[in-house]
Amino acid sequence: MQLFDAETVHRLLPYDALIPALRKMHEGEMPAGDGVHTHDPQGAGNMFVTLPGWLGGRLIVVKMVGVFPANRDRDPPIGSVLGAVAAFDAETGAPVLVADGEAMTYRKTAAISGLGSALLAPSTPRELLVVGAGGLGPHVAMAHIAARPSIKRVRIWNRTAPKAEVLATALREQGITAEAAPDLDAAVAEADVISCVTMSRAPLVKGALLKPGAHLDLVGAYLPDMRETDDDAMRRGAVYTCCDRGRAEVGELALPVSSGAIGWDDIRGDAFGLAKETDTGRRSDDEITVFKNIGGAHQDVFTAVILQKAAGL
Repeated sequence: MQLFDAETVHRLLPYDALIPALRKMHEGEMPAGDGVHTHDPQGAGNMFVTLPGWLGGRLIVVKMVGVFPANRDRDPPIGSVLGAVAAFDAETGAPVLVADGEAMTYRKTAAISGLGSALLAPSTPRELLVVGAGGLGPHVAMAHIAARPSIKRVRIWNRTAPKAEVLATALREQGITAEAAPDLDAAVAEADVISCVTMSRAPLVKGALLKPGAHLDLVGAYLPDMRETDDDAMRRGAVYTCCDRGRAEVGELALPVSSGAIGWDDIRGDAFGLAKETDTGRRSDDEITVFKNIGGAHQDVFTAVILQKAAGL
């Protein structure tokens, strides 16, 4: 069994290789999987998540992570999603690898959003807006740029403006043209690709402001009462998801369905159908596309398989 720390995970899974590899994985079968979400018995709003997934003939993967939102407010702050990903041989059950859970979560989540851009975003976008400056912020920026290298400028908006500037500075140090965006509405109206990575319980991105041809990537809202955009965006956009599981469990979809803004049948497809070309993607340059990155054990399985191959195991 081999251990992979965070630095090694990030080194072995660069987005320009991980995104195409994930696209190839989506041409195959959906791994079997389920999940257990255990809530803090003291009512502190924390959660421990166990996500097992099984890809026949390849790997059994179990992600075990704690979701502790208040970690961001510690001094110094630490990641809000910490844990480990363990992989086992699907033929014998023998352990194969254990990898840093935060690094694997960042890589697979951002890469799936990058895959959404590769499949749905306009062919030559110029400006990316990242809404949220937490741990996922730099990763979704790098993933969308890997998927659409025509992106020349990244703007960052965050409720706490200094954090947006910190992230913009970090991206500039990597050679990316980046700046903080003080006005969210103005930035939304100018962006070609928008990636939301917050834990908001109220819409942030106004659909009425999306320009023709924009691509909206929704990542952060993972609970039934959370959402990052409003009903207008869901009405105006062609809506897709990363998979067909868990749709009713995320507020980003369940709330606009409940309000009547869209119906479940209005979801046009998912990453599996798009990769296999059984679902129709963007239909015109002016069409607005919306991609909800729901997450799930299948993403961890796919990423562990790719990590195993990259490590030569």
